[in-house]
Amino acid sequence: MAHRVKILEAENVTHNVRRFRFERPDGYAFVPGQATEVSIDQDGWREEKRPFTFTGLSQWPDLEFTIKTYTDHDGVTNRLATLGAGDALLIDDPWGTIEYKGKGTFIAGGAGITPFIAILRDLADRKAAAGHRLIFSNRTEDDIILRDLWEKMPGLEHLFVVTRGDGKTFPAGPVDKAFLRDHAGDFGQHFYVCGPDKMVADINAALTELGAAATNLVFER
Repeated sequence: MAHRVKILEAENVTHNVRRFRFERPDGYAFVPGQATEVSIDQDGWREEKRPFTFTGLSQWPDLEFTIKTYTDHDGVTNRLATLGAGDALLIDDPWGTIEYKGKGTFIAGGAGITPFIAILRDLADRKAAAGHRLIFSNRTEDDIILRDLWEKMPGLEHLFVVTRGDGKTFPAGPVDKAFLRDHAGDFGQHFYVCGPDKMVADINAALTELGAAATNLVFER
């Protein structure tokens, strides 16, 4: 079922990531980690649906998306970057993506952080973030989405990684098998993985080789 919702607020959180706060339809409920199909309520764009994850909490009065803009083509995210308060979106009912199953390490690449935002916010809200770790890989320091949130979240261990850096501020290089061996800790825990398809496949393979059980790997299928 499609719901028409007006944008209440839009702001940049990095140079190419925009946060949207928008109306919540009556009775609309979701679980942290869930997503929905979204389109723009404008001529020529209503049929261009894309999946986006809710990044606010289920108890908030409004809904929130945090969306990276891809400027290499005139697509939905590029169009979204032009929208602001008063513009309207069309959203479907929520559906499951990444489900929280217990304490573990969250490994994200770039915009792959979005399914984890609501999950980790929910854990922090319940004072249950302790014992979880976030490994967040980005091209540069300027690309880290919601950096302040992760740095200030009580109990959450965080490790930022940059793939285009000198390694002086944050570890440089890919999150590969060697990196995971040094930084992932206990391979009996849950691992939540989200990012580009190849990154997810490579990390899952490395974690399996390092002893993680397939049943403990949580990712978009």
